[in-house]
Amino acid sequence: MLRLATALLVLLCLVGVAFTEEVDTPAGKLAFENGYPTDDTVAKLYDRIDFQRACQAYLWALPLVEMAEWQYATKATFGASDYDYVAYITFTEKQGILTANATTPYFITFPNLAKTGPLVVVEPSGLTAGGILDMWQRPLVDTGQIGPFKGAGGKYLLLGPDHPEMKVDGHHVIRSPNNNVMLAFRVLDPDPARFKGITDQFRIYPHGKEDSTPKTRLIRPGTRKWTAMQPRGLGYWERLADMLLQEPVHERDRIMMGMLATIGIEKGKPFDPDLRLQKILGEASIVGEAMARANSFAKRIPGARVWEDRRWEMSLLLKEINQEIPGRTQFDERASWFYEAIGVTEGMLGRTVNAGQVYLESQKDSDGNWLDGGKHYRIRVPANAPVKQFWSFTVYDNTTRCLIDTGVSPDRSSRMKLQVNDDGSVDLYFGPTAPKGKESNWVKTLPGKGWFTYFRLYAPTKEFFDRSWVLNDIERVK
Repeated sequence: MLRLATALLVLLCLVGVAFTEEVDTPAGKLAFENGYPTDDTVAKLYDRIDFQRACQAYLWALPLVEMAEWQYATKATFGASDYDYVAYITFTEKQGILTANATTPYFITFPNLAKTGPLVVVEPSGLTAGGILDMWQRPLVDTGQIGPFKGAGGKYLLLGPDHPEMKVDGHHVIRSPNNNVMLAFRVLDPDPARFKGITDQFRIYPHGKEDSTPKTRLIRPGTRKWTAMQPRGLGYWERLADMLLQEPVHERDRIMMGMLATIGIEKGKPFDPDLRLQKILGEASIVGEAMARANSFAKRIPGARVWEDRRWEMSLLLKEINQEIPGRTQFDERASWFYEAIGVTEGMLGRTVNAGQVYLESQKDSDGNWLDGGKHYRIRVPANAPVKQFWSFTVYDNTTRCLIDTGVSPDRSSRMKLQVNDDGSVDLYFGPTAPKGKESNWVKTLPGKGWFTYFRLYAPTKEFFDRSWVLNDIERVK
Protein backbone atom coordinates (compact mmCIF):
# COMPACT_ATOMS: atom_id res chain seq x y z
CA MET A 1 0.00 0.00 0.00
CA LEU A 2 2.85 2.41 0.83
CA ARG A 3 4.40 1.86 -2.62
CA LEU A 4 1.05 2.47 -4.32
CA ALA A 5 0.46 5.66 -2.36
CA THR A 6 3.96 6.92 -3.18
CA ALA A 7 3.46 6.18 -6.87
CA LEU A 8 0.13 8.02 -6.89
CA LEU A 9 1.71 11.02 -5.15
CA VAL A 10 4.52 11.15 -7.72
CA LEU A 11 1.98 10.88 -10.55
CA LEU A 12 -0.13 13.72 -9.15
CA CYS A 13 2.95 15.90 -8.80
CA LEU A 14 3.97 15.20 -12.39
CA VAL A 15 0.49 16.00 -13.66
CA GLY A 16 0.53 19.29 -11.79
CA VAL A 17 3.88 20.23 -13.27
CA ALA A 18 2.90 19.12 -16.76
CA PHE A 19 -0.04 21.46 -16.99
CA THR A 20 1.74 24.54 -15.69
CA GLU A 21 5.19 24.51 -17.30
CA GLU A 22 7.40 21.82 -18.87
CA VAL A 23 7.90 18.15 -18.16
CA ASP A 24 10.17 15.47 -19.60
CA THR A 25 8.25 12.36 -20.68
CA PRO A 26 8.88 9.28 -22.86
CA ALA A 27 7.17 11.34 -25.61
CA GLY A 28 9.79 14.08 -25.19
CA LYS A 29 9.59 17.48 -23.50
CA LEU A 30 5.99 18.70 -23.22
CA ALA A 31 5.31 22.39 -22.68
CA PHE A 32 2.14 24.08 -21.36
CA GLU A 33 1.05 27.70 -21.03
CA ASN A 34 -1.50 28.28 -18.29
CA GLY A 35 -2.53 24.62 -18.61
CA TYR A 36 -2.84 24.68 -22.43
CA PRO A 37 -0.42 22.65 -24.56
CA THR A 38 1.76 24.70 -26.87
CA ASP A 39 1.43 24.23 -30.63
CA ASP A 40 4.65 22.22 -30.67
CA THR A 41 3.37 19.98 -27.86
CA VAL A 42 0.02 19.43 -29.64
CA ALA A 43 1.84 18.32 -32.80
CA LYS A 44 4.15 16.09 -30.79
CA LEU A 45 1.24 14.45 -28.93
CA TYR A 46 -0.78 13.79 -32.08
CA ASP A 47 2.26 12.18 -33.67
CA ARG A 48 2.61 9.99 -30.58
CA ILE A 49 -1.11 9.11 -30.60
CA ASP A 50 -1.01 8.09 -34.25
CA PHE A 51 2.20 6.09 -33.77
CA GLN A 52 0.82 4.21 -30.75
CA ARG A 53 -2.44 3.46 -32.52
CA ALA A 54 -0.58 2.18 -35.57
CA CYS A 55 1.63 -0.13 -33.46
CA GLN A 56 -1.39 -1.74 -31.80
CA ALA A 57 -3.25 -1.85 -35.12
CA TYR A 58 -0.29 -3.75 -36.57
CA LEU A 59 -0.72 -6.50 -33.96
CA TRP A 60 -4.52 -6.46 -34.33
CA ALA A 61 -4.41 -6.79 -38.13
CA LEU A 62 -1.86 -9.63 -38.42
CA PRO A 63 -4.33 -12.44 -39.20
CA LEU A 64 -6.11 -10.36 -41.85
CA VAL A 65 -3.04 -8.94 -43.58
CA GLU A 66 -1.22 -12.24 -43.99
CA MET A 67 -4.36 -13.85 -45.45
CA ALA A 68 -4.69 -10.92 -47.86
CA GLU A 69 -1.05 -11.30 -48.89
CA TRP A 70 -1.47 -15.01 -49.61
CA GLN A 71 -4.68 -14.33 -51.52
CA TYR A 72 -2.79 -11.76 -53.62
CA ALA A 73 -0.07 -14.31 -54.45
CA THR A 74 -2.68 -16.96 -55.28
CA LYS A 75 -4.33 -14.77 -57.88
CA ALA A 76 -1.58 -12.43 -59.11
CA THR A 77 1.44 -14.76 -59.00
CA PHE A 78 -0.14 -18.15 -59.68
CA GLY A 79 -3.11 -17.04 -61.78
CA ALA A 80 -5.64 -19.11 -59.83
CA SER A 81 -9.33 -18.32 -60.32
CA ASP A 82 -11.93 -18.52 -57.56
CA TYR A 83 -12.48 -22.16 -58.62
CA ASP A 84 -8.86 -23.37 -58.60
CA TYR A 85 -6.51 -24.64 -55.90
CA VAL A 86 -2.80 -24.00 -55.66
CA ALA A 87 -1.11 -27.32 -54.85
CA TYR A 88 1.99 -26.98 -52.65
CA ILE A 89 3.60 -30.42 -52.88
CA THR A 90 7.38 -30.06 -52.44
CA PHE A 91 9.14 -28.20 -49.65
CA THR A 92 10.45 -25.66 -52.18
CA GLU A 93 6.89 -24.90 -53.33
CA LYS A 94 5.97 -24.27 -49.68
CA GLN A 95 8.86 -21.84 -49.22
CA GLY A 96 6.56 -18.81 -48.99
CA ILE A 97 4.13 -20.26 -46.41
CA LEU A 98 4.55 -19.19 -42.80
CA THR A 99 5.70 -22.23 -40.76
CA ALA A 100 4.47 -24.74 -43.31
CA ASN A 101 4.93 -28.40 -42.52
CA ALA A 102 7.28 -30.02 -45.01
CA THR A 103 5.63 -33.43 -44.82
CA THR A 104 2.06 -33.18 -46.09
CA PRO A 105 0.89 -31.43 -49.30
CA TYR A 106 -1.32 -28.34 -49.12
CA PHE A 107 -4.21 -27.39 -51.41
CA ILE A 108 -5.19 -23.75 -50.84
CA THR A 109 -7.36 -21.12 -52.49
CA PHE A 110 -9.09 -17.82 -51.60
CA PRO A 111 -12.42 -17.31 -53.43
CA ASN A 112 -14.36 -14.05 -53.18
CA LEU A 113 -18.01 -14.90 -52.44
CA ALA A 114 -19.15 -11.42 -53.49
CA LYS A 115 -18.04 -12.39 -57.02
CA THR A 116 -18.91 -16.09 -57.11
CA GLY A 117 -22.27 -16.06 -55.35
CA PRO A 118 -23.16 -19.11 -53.20
CA LEU A 119 -20.30 -21.54 -53.67
CA VAL A 120 -20.17 -25.35 -53.61
CA VAL A 121 -16.93 -26.86 -52.25
CA VAL A 122 -16.44 -30.61 -52.69
CA GLU A 123 -14.48 -32.30 -49.91
CA PRO A 124 -12.74 -35.47 -51.15
CA SER A 125 -13.18 -38.77 -49.38
CA GLY A 126 -9.97 -40.06 -47.86
CA LEU A 127 -7.37 -39.12 -45.27
CA THR A 128 -7.36 -35.31 -45.24
CA ALA A 129 -7.39 -32.45 -42.74
CA GLY A 130 -8.07 -28.74 -43.05
CA GLY A 131 -10.77 -26.14 -42.83
CA ILE A 132 -12.73 -23.29 -44.36
CA LEU A 133 -11.76 -19.99 -42.71
CA ASP A 134 -12.83 -16.37 -42.87
CA MET A 135 -10.18 -13.72 -43.53
CA TRP A 136 -9.63 -13.16 -39.80
CA GLN A 137 -8.61 -16.82 -39.71
CA ARG A 138 -11.66 -17.90 -37.74
CA PRO A 139 -12.62 -21.40 -38.92
CA LEU A 140 -16.14 -21.74 -40.27
CA VAL A 141 -15.81 -25.54 -40.35
CA ASP A 142 -13.12 -28.20 -39.98
CA THR A 143 -12.76 -30.47 -42.96
CA GLY A 144 -11.45 -34.00 -43.22
CA GLN A 145 -11.18 -36.44 -40.33
CA ILE A 146 -12.83 -34.38 -37.61
CA GLY A 147 -15.16 -32.38 -39.89
CA PRO A 148 -18.86 -33.09 -40.46
CA PHE A 149 -18.15 -35.78 -43.08
CA LYS A 150 -15.53 -37.61 -40.94
CA GLY A 151 -13.29 -38.26 -43.94
CA ALA A 152 -16.06 -39.81 -46.05
CA GLY A 153 -16.29 -36.77 -48.37
CA GLY A 154 -19.20 -34.44 -49.05
CA LYS A 155 -20.31 -31.02 -50.28
CA TYR A 156 -20.36 -27.64 -48.54
CA LEU A 157 -22.58 -24.78 -49.64
CA LEU A 158 -20.74 -21.62 -48.71
CA LEU A 159 -22.76 -18.39 -48.31
CA GLY A 160 -21.36 -14.87 -48.01
CA PRO A 161 -22.59 -12.20 -45.56
CA ASP A 162 -25.16 -10.81 -48.05
CA HIS A 163 -26.42 -14.04 -49.61
CA PRO A 164 -29.99 -15.17 -48.82
CA GLU A 165 -30.57 -18.23 -46.65
CA MET A 166 -30.45 -21.50 -48.58
CA LYS A 167 -30.92 -25.16 -47.78
CA VAL A 168 -29.87 -27.73 -50.36
CA ASP A 169 -30.21 -31.46 -49.81
CA GLY A 170 -26.90 -33.24 -49.46
CA HIS A 171 -24.96 -30.03 -48.73
CA HIS A 172 -23.54 -28.80 -45.42
CA VAL A 173 -24.45 -25.08 -45.41
CA ILE A 174 -22.00 -22.54 -43.97
CA ARG A 175 -22.28 -18.76 -43.77
CA SER A 176 -19.13 -16.66 -43.77
CA PRO A 177 -19.01 -13.24 -42.08
CA ASN A 178 -16.50 -12.22 -44.79
CA ASN A 179 -16.75 -12.06 -48.57
CA ASN A 180 -13.25 -13.49 -48.97
CA VAL A 181 -12.55 -16.92 -47.52
CA MET A 182 -9.77 -19.51 -47.38
CA LEU A 183 -10.29 -23.12 -48.45
CA ALA A 184 -7.48 -25.30 -47.10
CA PHE A 185 -6.88 -29.03 -47.36
CA ARG A 186 -3.91 -31.19 -46.41
CA VAL A 187 -3.69 -34.71 -47.80
CA LEU A 188 -2.34 -37.00 -45.07
CA ASP A 189 -2.32 -40.28 -47.00
CA PRO A 190 1.24 -41.05 -48.25
CA ASP A 191 0.17 -43.80 -50.66
CA PRO A 192 0.61 -42.42 -54.23
CA ALA A 193 -2.47 -44.14 -55.66
CA ARG A 194 -4.76 -43.04 -52.84
CA PHE A 195 -3.22 -39.55 -52.98
CA LYS A 196 -4.18 -39.24 -56.64
CA GLY A 197 -7.65 -40.61 -55.91
CA ILE A 198 -8.14 -37.86 -53.32
CA THR A 199 -6.82 -34.98 -55.42
CA ASP A 200 -8.91 -36.02 -58.43
CA GLN A 201 -12.04 -35.28 -56.38
CA PHE A 202 -11.30 -31.59 -55.71
CA ARG A 203 -14.04 -29.39 -57.18
CA ILE A 204 -15.30 -25.81 -56.65
CA TYR A 205 -18.19 -24.20 -58.53
CA PRO A 206 -21.04 -21.68 -58.06
CA HIS A 207 -24.25 -23.28 -56.85
CA GLY A 208 -26.34 -24.45 -59.81
CA LYS A 209 -23.47 -23.99 -62.29
CA GLU A 210 -21.47 -27.21 -61.94
CA ASP A 211 -21.73 -28.13 -65.63
CA SER A 212 -20.87 -24.64 -66.94
CA THR A 213 -17.90 -24.02 -64.63
CA PRO A 214 -14.44 -25.09 -65.84
CA LYS A 215 -12.91 -28.05 -64.06
CA THR A 216 -11.01 -27.10 -60.91
CA ARG A 217 -7.31 -26.83 -61.67
CA LEU A 218 -4.51 -27.79 -59.27
CA ILE A 219 -1.85 -25.18 -60.01
CA ARG A 220 1.75 -25.87 -58.97
CA PRO A 221 3.90 -22.91 -57.85
CA GLY A 222 6.99 -24.34 -59.53
CA THR A 223 10.00 -22.07 -59.14
CA ARG A 224 8.04 -18.82 -58.91
CA LYS A 225 9.06 -16.61 -55.99
CA TRP A 226 6.24 -15.61 -53.67
CA THR A 227 5.43 -15.11 -50.00
CA ALA A 228 2.52 -15.07 -47.58
CA MET A 229 4.65 -13.06 -45.14
CA GLN A 230 3.10 -9.79 -44.06
CA PRO A 231 4.46 -6.89 -46.16
CA ARG A 232 6.82 -4.48 -44.49
CA GLY A 233 6.66 -0.69 -44.54
CA LEU A 234 3.73 1.11 -46.14
CA GLY A 235 2.76 -2.11 -47.96
CA TYR A 236 1.37 -3.51 -44.72
CA TRP A 237 -1.11 -0.66 -44.42
CA GLU A 238 -2.00 -0.73 -48.11
CA ARG A 239 -2.89 -4.42 -47.89
CA LEU A 240 -4.93 -3.79 -44.70
CA ALA A 241 -6.81 -0.82 -46.18
CA ASP A 242 -7.66 -2.76 -49.34
CA MET A 243 -9.07 -5.69 -47.39
CA LEU A 244 -11.10 -3.52 -45.01
CA LEU A 245 -12.73 -1.82 -48.00
CA GLN A 246 -13.96 -5.22 -49.21
CA GLU A 247 -15.29 -6.57 -45.94
CA PRO A 248 -18.05 -5.67 -43.46
CA VAL A 249 -17.03 -4.22 -40.08
CA HIS A 250 -17.59 -6.61 -37.19
CA GLU A 251 -18.96 -5.31 -33.90
CA ARG A 252 -15.87 -6.33 -31.95
CA ASP A 253 -13.65 -4.17 -34.23
CA ARG A 254 -15.52 -0.86 -34.14
CA ILE A 255 -13.18 0.85 -31.66
CA MET A 256 -10.13 -0.21 -33.65
CA MET A 257 -11.78 1.09 -36.82
CA GLY A 258 -12.17 4.43 -35.04
CA MET A 259 -8.46 4.44 -34.26
CA LEU A 260 -7.58 3.51 -37.83
CA ALA A 261 -9.55 6.50 -39.12
CA THR A 262 -6.97 8.85 -37.56
CA ILE A 263 -4.15 7.16 -39.49
CA GLY A 264 -5.88 7.31 -42.86
CA ILE A 265 -7.70 3.96 -43.02
CA GLU A 266 -11.46 4.44 -43.09
CA LYS A 267 -14.33 2.47 -44.58
CA GLY A 268 -15.50 3.90 -47.89
CA LYS A 269 -12.49 6.21 -48.33
CA PRO A 270 -9.30 5.73 -50.37
CA PHE A 271 -6.09 5.17 -48.44
CA ASP A 272 -3.91 8.16 -49.31
CA PRO A 273 -1.71 9.09 -46.32
CA ASP A 274 0.18 12.38 -46.41
CA LEU A 275 3.93 12.53 -45.86
CA ARG A 276 3.55 12.88 -42.08
CA LEU A 277 1.40 9.74 -41.85
CA GLN A 278 3.61 7.83 -44.27
CA LYS A 279 6.57 8.44 -41.98
CA ILE A 280 4.62 7.43 -38.87
CA LEU A 281 3.19 4.30 -40.49
CA GLY A 282 6.62 3.26 -41.77
CA GLU A 283 8.09 3.58 -38.28
CA ALA A 284 5.10 1.83 -36.72
CA SER A 285 5.47 -1.13 -39.07
CA ILE A 286 9.04 -1.58 -37.79
CA VAL A 287 8.13 -1.26 -34.11
CA GLY A 288 4.89 -3.21 -34.56
CA GLU A 289 6.77 -6.14 -36.08
CA ALA A 290 9.38 -5.95 -33.32
CA MET A 291 6.53 -6.17 -30.78
CA ALA A 292 5.07 -9.12 -32.68
CA ARG A 293 8.47 -10.83 -32.71
CA ALA A 294 8.83 -10.44 -28.93
CA ASN A 295 5.24 -11.61 -28.41
CA SER A 296 5.91 -14.75 -30.46
CA PHE A 297 9.49 -15.71 -29.63
CA ALA A 298 9.59 -14.62 -25.96
CA LYS A 299 6.05 -15.49 -24.92
CA ARG A 300 4.70 -14.09 -21.66
CA ILE A 301 1.28 -15.68 -22.20
CA PRO A 302 0.24 -17.90 -19.27
CA GLY A 303 0.30 -21.59 -20.07
CA ALA A 304 2.84 -21.31 -22.88
CA ARG A 305 5.40 -23.68 -21.32
CA VAL A 306 4.60 -27.35 -22.01
CA TRP A 307 6.88 -28.89 -19.37
CA GLU A 308 8.16 -26.61 -16.61
CA ASP A 309 11.72 -27.97 -16.84
CA ARG A 310 11.91 -27.76 -20.65
CA ARG A 311 12.18 -24.96 -23.22
CA TRP A 312 9.27 -26.24 -25.32
CA GLU A 313 6.22 -23.99 -25.69
CA MET A 314 2.76 -24.44 -27.15
CA SER A 315 2.81 -22.55 -30.43
CA LEU A 316 -0.96 -22.15 -30.60
CA LEU A 317 -2.39 -20.67 -27.40
CA LEU A 318 -5.88 -19.76 -28.58
CA LYS A 319 -8.47 -21.37 -26.33
CA GLU A 320 -11.27 -21.00 -28.89
CA ILE A 321 -11.07 -20.92 -32.67
CA ASN A 322 -13.21 -17.76 -32.81
CA GLN A 323 -10.46 -16.07 -30.73
CA GLU A 324 -12.98 -15.08 -28.04
CA ILE A 325 -13.02 -16.04 -24.35
CA PRO A 326 -15.27 -14.68 -21.59
CA GLY A 327 -14.58 -10.99 -21.13
CA ARG A 328 -12.16 -10.40 -24.01
CA THR A 329 -10.72 -11.23 -27.39
CA GLN A 330 -7.46 -13.19 -27.19
CA PHE A 331 -5.43 -10.31 -28.60
CA ASP A 332 -1.87 -11.34 -27.69
CA GLU A 333 -2.59 -15.03 -28.20
CA ARG A 334 -3.80 -14.55 -31.75
CA ALA A 335 -0.99 -12.09 -32.58
CA SER A 336 1.58 -14.59 -31.30
CA TRP A 337 0.28 -17.39 -33.51
CA PHE A 338 -0.54 -15.37 -36.61
CA TYR A 339 2.80 -13.57 -36.70
CA GLU A 340 4.60 -16.85 -37.18
CA ALA A 341 1.90 -19.09 -38.68
CA ILE A 342 -1.15 -19.02 -40.90
CA GLY A 343 -4.43 -20.86 -40.50
CA VAL A 344 -6.11 -22.58 -37.57
CA THR A 345 -8.79 -25.22 -37.15
CA GLU A 346 -10.42 -27.01 -34.25
CA GLY A 347 -8.13 -29.96 -34.93
CA MET A 348 -5.05 -27.77 -34.56
CA LEU A 349 -5.89 -26.61 -31.03
CA GLY A 350 -4.32 -29.78 -29.67
CA ARG A 351 -7.13 -30.97 -27.43
CA THR A 352 -8.47 -33.98 -29.33
CA VAL A 353 -7.03 -37.34 -28.28
CA ASN A 354 -6.07 -39.58 -31.22
CA ALA A 355 -7.01 -36.91 -33.81
CA GLY A 356 -5.91 -33.49 -35.00
CA GLN A 357 -2.48 -32.02 -34.35
CA VAL A 358 -0.32 -30.50 -31.62
CA TYR A 359 2.31 -27.83 -32.35
CA LEU A 360 5.27 -27.46 -29.99
CA GLU A 361 7.83 -24.71 -30.54
CA SER A 362 11.35 -24.01 -29.39
CA GLN A 363 13.66 -21.09 -30.13
CA LYS A 364 16.29 -21.81 -27.45
CA ASP A 365 18.70 -24.56 -26.51
CA SER A 366 18.81 -26.32 -23.15
CA ASP A 367 20.98 -23.50 -21.72
CA GLY A 368 18.43 -20.84 -22.67
CA ASN A 369 20.40 -19.42 -25.60
CA TRP A 370 18.80 -18.52 -28.92
CA LEU A 371 19.30 -21.15 -31.64
CA ASP A 372 22.14 -20.10 -33.96
CA GLY A 373 22.49 -21.41 -37.52
CA GLY A 374 26.28 -21.37 -37.28
CA LYS A 375 26.38 -23.77 -34.32
CA HIS A 376 25.70 -27.48 -33.96
CA TYR A 377 22.89 -29.04 -31.93
CA ARG A 378 21.35 -32.40 -31.13
CA ILE A 379 18.00 -33.54 -29.75
CA ARG A 380 17.00 -37.03 -28.67
CA VAL A 381 13.35 -37.80 -29.41
CA PRO A 382 12.36 -40.46 -26.87
CA ALA A 383 10.88 -43.77 -27.99
CA ASN A 384 7.15 -44.33 -28.25
CA ALA A 385 6.26 -40.80 -29.32
CA PRO A 386 2.61 -40.17 -28.40
CA VAL A 387 1.14 -40.19 -31.92
CA LYS A 388 -1.31 -42.38 -33.83
CA GLN A 389 -0.01 -41.13 -37.18
CA PHE A 390 3.47 -39.54 -37.16
CA TRP A 391 5.66 -36.78 -35.77
CA SER A 392 7.74 -34.20 -37.63
CA PHE A 393 10.52 -31.80 -36.71
CA THR A 394 10.79 -28.71 -38.96
CA VAL A 395 13.27 -25.81 -38.98
CA TYR A 396 12.30 -22.23 -39.88
CA ASP A 397 14.12 -18.98 -40.61
CA ASN A 398 13.20 -16.65 -37.74
CA THR A 399 13.12 -13.55 -39.94
CA THR A 400 10.73 -14.89 -42.58
CA ARG A 401 9.06 -17.60 -40.40
CA CYS A 402 9.20 -19.77 -43.53
CA LEU A 403 11.04 -23.04 -44.13
CA ILE A 404 14.76 -22.37 -43.86
CA ASP A 405 16.08 -22.03 -47.41
CA THR A 406 19.15 -24.23 -47.68
CA GLY A 407 18.26 -26.10 -50.87
CA VAL A 408 17.59 -29.32 -48.93
CA SER A 409 14.60 -30.42 -46.87
CA PRO A 410 14.42 -28.65 -43.50
CA ASP A 411 12.29 -31.42 -42.02
CA ARG A 412 12.76 -34.83 -40.41
CA SER A 413 9.82 -37.02 -39.49
CA SER A 414 8.95 -40.51 -38.30
CA ARG A 415 7.71 -41.20 -41.84
CA MET A 416 11.29 -41.07 -43.07
CA LYS A 417 13.99 -43.74 -42.90
CA LEU A 418 15.85 -42.38 -39.90
CA GLN A 419 18.57 -44.02 -37.86
CA VAL A 420 16.96 -45.34 -34.68
CA ASN A 421 18.78 -46.08 -31.43
CA ASP A 422 18.57 -49.49 -29.75
CA ASP A 423 16.05 -48.17 -27.20
CA GLY A 424 13.76 -46.80 -29.95
CA SER A 425 14.78 -43.17 -29.49
CA VAL A 426 15.91 -41.01 -32.43
CA ASP A 427 18.77 -38.51 -32.42
CA LEU A 428 18.33 -35.51 -34.72
CA TYR A 429 21.14 -33.10 -35.58
CA PHE A 430 21.15 -29.44 -36.65
CA GLY A 431 23.99 -27.34 -37.94
CA PRO A 432 25.79 -26.02 -41.04
CA THR A 433 27.46 -29.41 -41.61
CA ALA A 434 26.32 -32.97 -40.95
CA PRO A 435 27.91 -35.22 -38.32
CA LYS A 436 29.74 -38.04 -40.09
CA GLY A 437 27.45 -40.97 -40.70
CA LYS A 438 24.35 -39.10 -39.44
CA GLU A 439 23.29 -37.39 -42.67
CA SER A 440 19.84 -39.04 -42.69
CA ASN A 441 19.06 -37.53 -39.28
CA TRP A 442 20.47 -34.06 -39.98
CA VAL A 443 18.82 -30.73 -40.86
CA LYS A 444 21.05 -28.08 -42.40
CA THR A 445 21.12 -24.56 -40.89
CA LEU A 446 22.77 -21.36 -42.10
CA PRO A 447 25.56 -19.42 -40.34
CA GLY A 448 24.53 -15.87 -39.54
CA LYS A 449 20.85 -16.77 -39.26
CA GLY A 450 18.74 -17.62 -36.24
CA TRP A 451 16.23 -20.46 -36.44
CA PHE A 452 13.37 -21.97 -34.54
CA THR A 453 11.51 -25.22 -34.81
CA TYR A 454 8.07 -26.80 -34.62
CA PHE A 455 7.67 -30.34 -33.34
CA ARG A 456 4.33 -31.59 -34.65
CA LEU A 457 2.36 -34.51 -33.29
CA TYR A 458 -0.26 -35.86 -35.69
CA ALA A 459 -3.15 -37.58 -33.89
CA PRO A 460 -1.63 -37.10 -30.40
CA THR A 461 -2.36 -39.80 -27.81
CA LYS A 462 -3.11 -39.55 -24.09
CA GLU A 463 0.58 -39.80 -23.19
CA PHE A 464 1.03 -36.28 -24.50
CA PHE A 465 -2.04 -34.88 -22.78
CA ASP A 466 -1.14 -36.34 -19.37
CA ARG A 467 2.48 -35.25 -19.97
CA SER A 468 3.81 -38.72 -19.18
CA TRP A 469 5.89 -38.51 -22.37
CA VAL A 470 8.46 -35.70 -22.26
CA LEU A 471 10.41 -34.26 -25.19
CA ASN A 472 14.04 -33.41 -24.50
CA ASP A 473 15.48 -29.95 -25.09
CA ILE A 474 17.73 -29.11 -28.03
CA GLU A 475 21.36 -29.33 -26.80
CA ARG A 476 24.38 -27.46 -28.09
CA VAL A 477 27.11 -29.78 -29.36
CA LYS A 478 30.45 -28.09 -28.71
